Amino acid sequence: MKIRRIIFIILSCLWMTVIFCFSSRDADESEKDSYKVGLAVGKIVVHDFEKQSEEKQMEFAKKIDHPVRKTAHATEYAVLGMFLIGVFYPFKKYYLFSFLCSFVYSVTDEVHQLFVPGRSGQPLDVLIDSLGAFLGILILLGIIKLIDKRKRKTNMN
Repeated sequence: MKIRRIIFIILSCLWMTVIFCFSSRDADESEKDSYKVGLAVGKIVVHDFEKQSEEKQMEFAKKIDHPVRKTAHATEYAVLGMFLIGVFYPFKKYYLFSFLCSFVYSVTDEVHQLFVPGRSGQPLDVLIDSLGAFLGILILLGIIKLIDKRKRKTNMN
């Protein structure tokens, strides 16, 4: 087995562990994390955010909580899909295996959340996770294609 594949297997397993740990947090902890991200986003995108009252800042964080959570889902699985490309490349249909593994892990993650206090498994989250994995895989495939094209162009010269 090539060292590259071993490294990507390790990265994929570590990333799955990260996802599992985030999913293991109860609803209150998860909500606090989302609000922290919402406050950070506010500091970046809202003019004079830091001059607003704490109440106003928290109102903003709560308002964008849902998009923050769903973006986190998609991003987690985009990264997983990319790592899995490294595991399955250059097998035939490596992108399909990467997507299917991401999808299956998403389903198991949502089932896991059924057993976490205050959390629930959501079919919509499986869809969002899968879409994230799909987009991550597409982005990486585009990068691979550009690198291959550049290599061919360099070899022709």
